[in-house]
Amino acid sequence: MDINLSNKKAFVCGSTQGIGKASAIEIAKLGASVVLIARNKDALAKVKDELDSAQNQRHDYIVADFSKPEEVKSAIERYLAASEEPVHILVNNTGGPPAGKAIDADAREFVSAFQNHLLCNHILAQALVEGMKTERYGRIINIISTSVKQPIPNLGVSNTIRGAVASWAKTLAGELGAFGITVNNVLPGSTWTGRIESIIENKAQKTGESNEEIQKQMEAEIPARRFAEAAEIANAVAFLASPAAAYINGINLPVDGGRTGSL
Repeated sequence: MDINLSNKKAFVCGSTQGIGKASAIEIAKLGASVVLIARNKDALAKVKDELDSAQNQRHDYIVADFSKPEEVKSAIERYLAASEEPVHILVNNTGGPPAGKAIDADAREFVSAFQNHLLCNHILAQALVEGMKTERYGRIINIISTSVKQPIPNLGVSNTIRGAVASWAKTLAGELGAFGITVNNVLPGSTWTGRIESIIENKAQKTGESNEEIQKQMEAEIPARRFAEAAEIANAVAFLASPAAAYINGINLPVDGGRTGSL
């Protein structure tokens, strides 16, 4: 099975922590040069130094704030203007919106989440797709949520926007497949990241129960009876980025320990 990414270049968003960072690490292990994208320059530089680096790998980073789509667009355009190398892999990944019921959300929360997720994803895809077409190799992988199959209670804004991203990706998969470009979504279940810690803390404050009790309740809903490690989600991302996944296109791949109740 060919999972070698030597001589490939990948953009990985939200790559200073959690699933984004783990994905950058795994893709670099397979031989790709990785361009990290996030808003914290110091954190980006630190992660860059942690990546595996063989002789033909040249890692880099771009500072951009995904709450400002035009800033993302300008930053990517500047980078591409200064680089002659095509980008083969795009991993779209942005922190999720705050928890809360959909009915209680301010309309601006939906607008903000739409900008952070779908608009920035689209800006990046548009900027990179011509290079992918020229190379006849493209992988667009969106890290979203199992909520696109089964809405998650108290994540109203996230459920809404993640669904929009999933539909956007499925549409692109049909438009770009003939050019050797695949577009897929990875749907993480509960994963040990700062976000899951925040969700546990929020539930504990509302119920008066301890963080440990909330965690046990959440893990009991998962057939695997545990949360995922970020590296386990990253393994799925890295595989979809590889040549071995060339005929996998337009799918939603849950990596959730079996929690999602739908097929």
